[in-house]
Amino acid sequence: MTTALITGATAGIGAAFARRLARDGRHLVLVARDAERLAQAAADLAKSHGVEVEVLVADLATDAGIGAVEERLRDTARPVDILVNNAGFGNRGAFLDVPLQAELDMVKVHVEAILRTTSAALPGMRERGRGAVVNVASVAAFLPRGTYGASKAWVVSFTQGIARDLGGSGVRLQALCPGFTRTEFHERAGMGTSNIPSWGWLTADRVVADSLRDLARGRTLSVPGKRYKAAVAIARLLPSGRMGAVSSKAGRSYRTD
Repeated sequence: MTTALITGATAGIGAAFARRLARDGRHLVLVARDAERLAQAAADLAKSHGVEVEVLVADLATDAGIGAVEERLRDTARPVDILVNNAGFGNRGAFLDVPLQAELDMVKVHVEAILRTTSAALPGMRERGRGAVVNVASVAAFLPRGTYGASKAWVVSFTQGIARDLGGSGVRLQALCPGFTRTEFHERAGMGTSNIPSWGWLTADRVVADSLRDLARGRTLSVPGKRYKAAVAIARLLPSGRMGAVSSKAGRSYRTD
């Protein structure tokens, strides 16, 4: 039986990945910052699906947190076959309104953590001739939106580049780019989302289903939902300034773990 490691695993898209992969019979390693929520999620998944669930408390905005995940991924006695890099957060407001440390933390989580964990996971996967890495980006990767959009654009470019480098190895990589997805975090952050039409929302389960379907088909870029696929196609054609004005009005602020 294979094992999947998921960061930001206690809520939103990360929790949906955990539910789906457990239902498919995968053992799990759940990574997040909140020990209590991790323990509860692990207990629920193990009871519901009869899989082994390991928890790892780690803050990926710190070197120690990233290092703990790297160490687990390099454990050849307990190989990880699927890595889902889902942990992330947004900083609300214009660039100069956001504290510099918050922006640096974002780069740490969205860029450095993904670079280091992907690098830790891939050698073992390549040696075994199988495995998959899903790096969660965003539709914002295709829209000018400060550090958030820039970091997600890096995730897309990095993932697709590594996928080409590992072509034929049996290891699959995917950049997952969801649009607005319903999670608990908008309410917890006190964010108003009334300006987002109902058709603009995806469910986390839908995002995961589309991601895994695209992964099975060997697609290195997954954009769930026809409307978001169209939005990405348009964003690639229009001048960046025009799309950036639209994107800045839809900013949000939350951590996905």
